[in-house]
Amino acid sequence: MRAVSIPTMSNLERDPDEVLLERADGPEVQILEPREVPLGGPRALAVRRTLPQRRRSLIGAWCFVDHYGPTPSRSDRVMDVPPHPHTGLQTVTWLFAGTVEHRDSVGSLATIRPGQVNLMTAGSGIQHSERSQTDARGLHGVQLWTALPDAHRHDAPFFEHADAHPLVVDDASLQVFAGSLDGTASPVTTLTPLLGAQLDLPAGGSVALTASAAFEYGLLVDAGAATLQGHAVAAGELAYLAPGCSTITVTAGDEPLRAVLLGGEPLGERIVMWWNFVGRSHDEIERYRAEWQRRIADGPSQRFGVIDDPAAPLPAPTLPGVRLRPRE
Repeated sequence: MRAVSIPTMSNLERDPDEVLLERADGPEVQILEPREVPLGGPRALAVRRTLPQRRRSLIGAWCFVDHYGPTPSRSDRVMDVPPHPHTGLQTVTWLFAGTVEHRDSVGSLATIRPGQVNLMTAGSGIQHSERSQTDARGLHGVQLWTALPDAHRHDAPFFEHADAHPLVVDDASLQVFAGSLDGTASPVTTLTPLLGAQLDLPAGGSVALTASAAFEYGLLVDAGAATLQGHAVAAGELAYLAPGCSTITVTAGDEPLRAVLLGGEPLGERIVMWWNFVGRSHDEIERYRAEWQRRIADGPSQRFGVIDDPAAPLPAPTLPGVRLRPRE
C-alpha cells in the first residue's frame, strides 16, 4: 500500500482540509462515489468531485476530477473563477455543453466549446481565470488536473487549445483529448504516459478497447449506466481499474452512455497537493502561497506573471496548523 498526504482542495474552497489519501492494491474494479463541492458564493457552481479522496488519490498522473452540470439554459455567471495560481500541474478542460473563456498570464485568450480541449501546463507557476459564456445553452463538463513529474514540474508554463481526435471502435464513438488510444492521438502535450477520452455508446452497445497493461484506468459515467469488466457503474461514479489489463470492456445499459475514460502509468512520486498547488514538501507549498499573497498585496510576481483580467485575484486560504506530509 502507498499513501499520499494530499489536502482536499478547489479553486474556490476557503478551508481545504488535509486528508490521507491511499493508493491500495484493492479489488480489480473499485467504485468511487462523488462528493459535492460548491465553487464560489451565492451563485456557486456545484461540482461533483471523485478525485482526490480518501480511497484513492491518483489514476496515473490524473490527480483531480470535477464533474459539473448540466446547468440551466443561458444561466448567467454559471462559472466565474477569478485569477488564481497553479504550480506543478496541468489543467484539462473538456465540455459536453456550453462555452468557457480562458485567460492566463502567458497571454492566452481562448473560448472552448464541446469537441475541443484546453490544456494549461502550470509548470513553475501561472495564473488564470475561467468564465462560462451566456451565448451558449447551459454548461456541462469536467475539469481535470494531472500532477507533473519531477522532471517537468519546473518547466516554463504554456497553454494549448485543440480539437479532439474522433475514433470509432465497435459500437463506441470516442473523442481522444489527451494521450492516445488505438493509434489515435491528441495533439496536446502530455508529460507522463496518459489517456483522456470521451466515450459514447448507444443503449445496449458495447466496446472492447485495447489497454496498456502498465496503465491504471478510470471510467467516469456522465449519463446512463455502464458495466466495466462486468462491474456496474452508475451515473456520477468513477470506476477504477488496476494495472494489468490488456482489454477494457464497457457496455451501456438501457439508455445511451456518455463517459470519460482516463488512464496512465502510476506516477510513482511523492507529492503534496494543497489548494491550487502541487509540490513535494510543506515548505514548497508555503513558499508558493506566500509568493501568491505578495502578488495580491504588491503587484506582479516573477513566478505567476501578469494576467489581462480586471477581476481581483483570489486570495489563498490559510494553511492548516500542521505540516503537510508527502507519503508513499
